[in-house]
Amino acid sequence: MQNNHRWHVLETAEQVAQPACQHILEIARHAIAEQGKFKLVLAGGSTPEKVYHLLAQTNADWQRWYIYFGDERCLPVDHKDRNSVMAAQSFLEKVAIPASQIFTMPAELGPEQAAKSYQQTIAGALPFHLVLLGIGEDGHTASLFPGHKHPEQELVHAVYNAPKPPPERVSLSAKALSSTDRLIFLITGASKQEAVKNWRLGQDLPVAAVTAQNPGDIYIDRAAYNA
Repeated sequence: MQNNHRWHVLETAEQVAQPACQHILEIARHAIAEQGKFKLVLAGGSTPEKVYHLLAQTNADWQRWYIYFGDERCLPVDHKDRNSVMAAQSFLEKVAIPASQIFTMPAELGPEQAAKSYQQTIAGALPFHLVLLGIGEDGHTASLFPGHKHPEQELVHAVYNAPKPPPERVSLSAKALSSTDRLIFLITGASKQEAVKNWRLGQDLPVAAVTAQNPGDIYIDRAAYNA
């Protein structure tokens, strides 16, 4: 499936952020013109954060944006390592998206309760218009890790024993992440090189389980691609 994706190879991480930002805005405009709203799933990590800073400096029809999250760490609501805190500080607090249209994961409740709650939140939102994702050094995406087993039909998983701290997390499932019109991967850094190579070779990695109706777009820097 990953061979259907479009690969956009840029020289630096900074150069990855700019076209990705413009692509997100373009998808948003199209969704709002067609359906009157834009449903976006945000990713965590330093590469998406660069894109969020750029989005915060642009003009868009923010009143029609609806924000969801791909995964979250089970930490207090104001903890600096939460994806919701990073997204708020870099993007959401700087634009006019109504607070009632920002759906954070209640990960502070613990994996099981948070997963059940968020399943109800997103069940009526599917399909999304756009899902943003990254890839980890082990081929994970969101908080879907190699070797972890989850019920395939679940929309949201409770995650335990994550190989990266904190061990307890909440994640949209591959099924939920794949329920989207468009998919954009943001990947930078030499540490991702091995995972990207294995993904392109067709290995059974969590990132390969996420596919959309349309071919995904992968914005990647030269250090991570190194083909």
